[in-house]
Amino acid sequence: VQLDESGGGLVQAGGSLRLSCVASGVAFMSYRMGWFRQTPGKERDFVAAVSWSGHDIDYSDSVKGRFTVSRDDAKKMISLQMNSLKPDDTATYYCAAGMLMTRRQSDWDYWGQGTQVTVSS
Repeated sequence: VQLDESGGGLVQAGGSLRLSCVASGVAFMSYRMGWFRQTPGKERDFVAAVSWSGHDIDYSDSVKGRFTVSRDDAKKMISLQMNSLKPDDTATYYCAAGMLMTRRQSDWDYWGQGTQVTVSS
């Protein structure tokens, strides 16, 4: 199973970025897909998740209303549209796949290598 993230970069506060994650070697439609983020010395935090059907979506309180997660089963891809970015959003963002849709990183089965997002003030 391989998850490949892309789309990270440097952006000014208030700007937008779109992250993508393409999956291979997995029955994509059977998996819940999610995004987590991590800063140095801290635990990996939940950001957003989408169910296998796409009907159930969850966001952390810190990104609700600013970020939008979506999935495209035909492309085996999920995206994270990030708007109104803040310096506190600076982190390495990880794509995850799992059979459970929870906010606990230990419940997720597969992880990408991460993509860096830096928001300057």
